[in-house]
Amino acid sequence: MSNDETAAEIRSQLLEAFNGAEYPVSNQMDLVPALPNGPGTRFEAGDTSFTAMEMAAKLGSHQEFPYNSAEELVDDVMDGLRAEGML
Repeated sequence: MSNDETAAEIRSQLLEAFNGAEYPVSNQMDLVPALPNGPGTRFEAGDTSFTAMEMAAKLGSHQEFPYNSAEELVDDVMDGLRAEGML
């Protein structure tokens, strides 16, 4: 799986997970009820694998709450994953 394919799959998984949140969301805790396995929800593609909790711990400084849509949130998450070398 290429880096582009991995990124596309992770993006798809994140959108699917966070589409169920009630927007606007004002902090990371607002997202937990949308996750199928809560903070233990795992996102995996290619050689990339992390839980929602691991992602939240590393990406806090890359997020600018509130978010009004899953797309807006996932755009920042993807930028943060790249910046932190997780993707």
